[in-house]
Amino acid sequence: MTAVTAWPFGTDAKEDDPLTALRIPVVNSFRPSWCYVAAYLDTPATGTPDYLKGPPFASLERPTDREARMLASYLQEHRHYWFGNQGYARQMDARPLDIDSGWNTVVFVKYGEDDWGYGRVSWQYGHTFVPGPPRSRGTEYAHPKHPGPLSLDRVMDLVHTIGSDGPMEHWTRWKTEHPDVFTI
Repeated sequence: MTAVTAWPFGTDAKEDDPLTALRIPVVNSFRPSWCYVAAYLDTPATGTPDYLKGPPFASLERPTDREARMLASYLQEHRHYWFGNQGYARQMDARPLDIDSGWNTVVFVKYGEDDWGYGRVSWQYGHTFVPGPPRSRGTEYAHPKHPGPLSLDRVMDLVHTIGSDGPMEHWTRWKTEHPDVFTI
């Protein structure tokens, strides 16, 4: 398969962002057009109106180096779990970012230090992000089970949790196998 040489994502993801080198899509919308495995919602651009500068329209801070490694590892775990090191994983290598048309994109937003949320592109009702932004905490709009703040590590656990049984075994195993990225 021939690798893509031109940036195929247009303005949907930032080509020149340092996180892109780690295959992390940096997007300007909590509903990006491409089916990324996961994306980071960027901080607002210069000249952005005040009402668009915070969640759900933008992150308030950039990821730390450790958080960037966690985001990259999250993407690697998806590839490892669903595709191994063959087939579609090899096709994903042809693009600079991981695309999975059968996946419901997870968008991560950073509210502050050790304060993250996530949303899925398909969510139409309820909270845009879980946990919600700091301004919703302590109000009727706070998420009842996960009001925040939560670290990125804990938010990734929520992404991998169905019901109330805790994170899925494949995710906890991945974190245990990558102590250089995740503190268990």
